[in-house]
Order: sequence, then structure tokens, then C-alpha cells
Amino acid sequence: MRVRLIDLEAQHAALLPALREAFERVATTARFVGGPEVEALESELGARLGAPHVVGCGSGTDALMLALLAVGLRPGDEVVVPALSFFATAGAVSLLGGIPIFADVDPRTLGLDPTSAAERAASCSRLRAVLPVHLYGGVTELDPLRAIAADRGAALIEDAAQALGARYADGRAVGSAVSDAACFSFYPTKNLGALGEAGCVATADPERAQRLRRLRNHGSDGAYRHREVGWNARLDALQAAWLRVKLTHFDEWGRLRRPNAGEYDRRFCDLGAGPAGSRPEDHTLPVTLPQRPAAQGLHTFHHYVIRVPAARRDALRDALDSAGVDTAVYYPGGLHRETCFEPLGQATLSLPETERACLEIVALPVHPGLQARDRDRVVDAIAQFFLR
Repeated sequence: MRVRLIDLEAQHAALLPALREAFERVATTARFVGGPEVEALESELGARLGAPHVVGCGSGTDALMLALLAVGLRPGDEVVVPALSFFATAGAVSLLGGIPIFADVDPRTLGLDPTSAAERAASCSRLRAVLPVHLYGGVTELDPLRAIAADRGAALIEDAAQALGARYADGRAVGSAVSDAACFSFYPTKNLGALGEAGCVATADPERAQRLRRLRNHGSDGAYRHREVGWNARLDALQAAWLRVKLTHFDEWGRLRRPNAGEYDRRFCDLGAGPAGSRPEDHTLPVTLPQRPAAQGLHTFHHYVIRVPAARRDALRDALDSAGVDTAVYYPGGLHRETCFEPLGQATLSLPETERACLEIVALPVHPGLQARDRDRVVDAIAQFFLR
């Protein structure tokens, strides 16, 4: 059998009785959009995050757009974003008429680099927000980025789509209302995944939360009364009910993911791999390990991403595929080089850490159902490729 990158079939098979019960509960009440299931999920997520207000919505992309509008983004405003991220990070800005300003990433964390962010923010005349990404389920340190935003009177919005459950060294949860807004995705492949599209925004500001709720419902604050133009970004009750079922298993799944990542770390280190931020070519086993948060910080390992020499990355993936191991590249190119953003004139930006990472990164299976024999198969195939 193949070692899958993600194994949702096995996860859902174990949950089918509870999922059927949730389906029947929603079908019986006939409250299919919003309602008690959505409100209960928002409350449960708020308690988990330590966030006073959580607003459910239709997707992670909706969450980003809602958050940007809620902090006052207008057409022509600029938002500093990392060039290494899923497309929606920058796409949400552009869809609202804003201008994504691409910055480089820190080679250790692959999160938004404060020095690059500061340089790019200094070039902006209409900076509205700084939008760091907690990539792969790790944490990006917010303090220096908050200072950059505050210095320019801009907002700080977290793209935490991959980082539900991640924690800083001081124990705060990512999304615990330490920024103006934090955006989450519940796309099916996320650590907490819906059976379709879903997302949410967390914030500490009650007025901002009220506006988020209005915007997700066509800008309405009452039946057929619209204070502003929003769109249909509402969360389906069925998705909320299913997420509530899965949320009861979320901590258990995290306790399984982290040991899988730890065993990878241990075995790769024994073979001569190097720490995050180092160059893979400098080690006996030319592999650089993922960054782990310092002290008590908690990585959720939405993805376990190693770095290997760029010239051998594709051949390694072919060898792993032949050995029955799934891999992926998140992401194969910097967003500043996407065709749709060419009119912004940033395609020639020098963002060396982003460009280097895009050529070196490889995601390995780390899902909760991974067995010891699966991990051994992955590590042995990589060792055989590089050390034979």
C-alpha cells in the first residue's frame, strides 16, 4: 500500500456514526444556514482560541476578505504579504481592489521576514495591513510585524489557515486575539477539515466582529436592510455540525501528528540532516529539517516540510513515488511571479529566500494515521536515494 500524504478516508470511516447523527440533527431542524450549529461552533472555537469573538464563514478565502474589509481596506490600499503562501493570501487582497506588496520569508520559519516586510512597507504610500502567514502549522513571531504595522497606522491580520492549534512559547494560541483579526480555513485537508468549504475569523474587537457578521450576509443588519455591500459568505449549518464532531477529536489527532514529526526529526538527525535555516548541501544527509517553535511553542504539523538540494528535489520525489510514498510541494513558486500579478510590476523583485525555498521544499506524510512502518519506509527511501 502507498504511504499517503493525507488519509481522509480512514479518518472519516471512524467518524461515520457521529457524522450521520450530525447530518440527521441538521436535517431535522431544517436550519441549513447559520443558526444554532454555527453559533455553537463559533463558541467552541472561541473557547479553544481564547478569542472573544469568532465569526464563521464560507471558506478560508472568505475569512481573509472579510477581515481585510473589516479593517477598512479600500481599492488602491496596500497590504504586505509573504511571497511564499497559498494563492488566497494575495488573491483576497486583489479581489477587493487592494495591492499585495510581496515580501521575503525567514529561512528558518518560512514565515514573513520582518526586515523584508519593513523594507516593503516603507515603499507603500497607502499601507492598510500587514498579513503574515503561519505556514505549515508553525508560528510566525508577530511582535516585530505588529510594530511595523503600528508605526504606519496599519492593521495586523494573521493568515492562520494552516495553524489551528498552534501556540506561541508563552502558551497563547495562534488566533488568540493578539492581532486585529486571525483567519482560519477548514478546507477538507486541514487538520480540522470540513466535508466541504468553511472558515472563520477570530477577533477581540466587538465592533469589528459585528461588521464581520454583517459583511458575511450581504452587508445586512436586519431583514432586507443593508448598511453596506457584502456578499454571501455564510457558513452552512451542516459544515458547522460536522466540524463540531471533528473538533472533539482534534487534540487526539494533534497528539499523533507531533510524534510522527518527532520521529522523522530523530531519524533524519541520526543520518546527518541539519537544523532549520541551514543549507541542505552542508550536511551528511542533504536534508534540512522543519523549524520547531522555541520552548513550549506548539507546531501543529499541518505539513512536515523538509528542504533538499534543488538540483535533486524532483529526482527524490520520483524515487519516493516509485517507493510508494506520496509527496507534495507547497509551493512551487513565489506569488510575486504569478502571471495574474504581473501588472503590479513586482515580478522582478529579488526575494532570494522565497525563490530558494520554492526549489527545495518537499512535504512528507505526517497525518495521524501514519504508522511506524510508514515512517520507516519514508526515511529509508530518502536515505537510500541520498546515501547509496
